[in-house]
Amino acid sequence: MNKRFIAMLCVIAFLLISNSSAKKEKATFTVYGICEMCETIIERTLTETEGVIWADWELETKQLTVKYSPSVISLLKIKEKLAKAGYDSDDCRATDEAYDALHVCCKYERPAPKKP
Repeated sequence: MNKRFIAMLCVIAFLLISNSSAKKEKATFTVYGICEMCETIIERTLTETEGVIWADWELETKQLTVKYSPSVISLLKIKEKLAKAGYDSDDCRATDEAYDALHVCCKYERPAPKKP
């Protein structure tokens, strides 16, 4: 094999190893929603977000499990992203405008705002 090809393979292997060893975290928390459309929006909102590897929201339990790279995005930023899409979580509340923009079938019963 030619030396240039071997060098290129070494660089590719190094990049794959260094990328796969980057720290990943998994978190589970409550995200309010009411229907399958909510599930699609919640999951799509996050899977299209840089730093999020995968997201799975369970309609029955209202629990979102997300795997992400904390060096790229924080858990709080993930929750803020959901709030911008109109979905309350345990730490972040959507604005009334974002909630009102949800489709009629997605209007879940909102939890009371947390007291300061």
